[in-house]
Amino acid sequence: MPGSAESQPLPEGGWSEEIRQLTDATVLPPVENGFVQAAGILDCNGAYCAHGALWRKFRPLTTEPTLPGGPVQKLTGRWLWGGVLWAHFGHFLVESTSRLWALAHLDQPVDGILFIPKRPRSGENLRGFQTGFLDMMAPGLQIRVAADPVQVEELIVPGQGFGLGKITAGTERFRNAIHSGFAQDIAPDGPDKIYLSRSALGLGKGGLLGEEHMETLLRAEGYDIFHPEQHDLATQVARYKAARKVVAADGSAVHLYAMVGRPDQSVAMILRRQSRSTNLLAENVRHFCGTTPTVISALRTEWLRKSQKKSNRLSFGELDHTVIGAALARDGFISETAQWPALSDTQRRQVFADKGLNRSDDFIESPYFVRQRVRAMRRARRAG
Repeated sequence: MPGSAESQPLPEGGWSEEIRQLTDATVLPPVENGFVQAAGILDCNGAYCAHGALWRKFRPLTTEPTLPGGPVQKLTGRWLWGGVLWAHFGHFLVESTSRLWALAHLDQPVDGILFIPKRPRSGENLRGFQTGFLDMMAPGLQIRVAADPVQVEELIVPGQGFGLGKITAGTERFRNAIHSGFAQDIAPDGPDKIYLSRSALGLGKGGLLGEEHMETLLRAEGYDIFHPEQHDLATQVARYKAARKVVAADGSAVHLYAMVGRPDQSVAMILRRQSRSTNLLAENVRHFCGTTPTVISALRTEWLRKSQKKSNRLSFGELDHTVIGAALARDGFISETAQWPALSDTQRRQVFADKGLNRSDDFIESPYFVRQRVRAMRRARRAG
């Protein structure tokens, strides 16, 4: 059952669908970088407003701040609490939008949306994708980032309706608000089959070895190769609305697709690493789009920089094209007779050379895949 704001937000409702109204609340941005930061809202009596905290899975990432000494800047008017403003595209989509559902449930209009920066050095700066998204959700509404403590005349504090953890499904109020209020003026425009690629991002942000070869195979099946980061948000949304079949490398672009996707569209996600977060991404698509995506785990192995020690967002996977082709053919994304061969050893060496990678000196295989290979060899010996 949904609990109080001292427990994680849940898609079933509870505090994640409640709205608090505060007078003369003090908003305090973080003063230090960190995963968990002292930041958030104190009411007019100096009491912490846990309702405004950002949660990720089982814990809050913002905790009770201390009221600063001395005078605090005043902000007049009525403002909607937006929470933490992330500069990372995916975290912005999932965590900085989580209060916007309240726009559809206000008894009076607000003067704007008030955020605090995730990183203190970001200050009051807004990025293009942030303003682009917010303008598609709340056209003409003022956006403000509180880089310094500020006392707000009237602050509307919605619960966290979206995020990472169980709340990845989104509350019903959040999903309804996105479906009825986001990007309504953008018409579908684009091909009916697209692949959402990460190949132009490079391996520095985590990637897929052999992705370019897979793109060649997908082009032969009629797919347009789309690099989201090379287009503005309006173009991305138009493409996602138009596509009948969507194949994607798992990543932030899928979160945006989920906000405009429909049950009549087919989606396949190709995993780029061994991570539980990909299950959250699939749940995001399932609950928002009303369809279950095809999730393809087809890593031949995963490569880590020696300094990493374990899989993370900077790891990159090496694709097994045979497994991917079979899964896509099975679920109707490519022709039933398609047979995608795995890369030969010569082709694999060329992929590493093309990427400027040196496997022996700079990279190691993920221990997970090494263990899997050893177990497979043992099973084969026993069977033989």
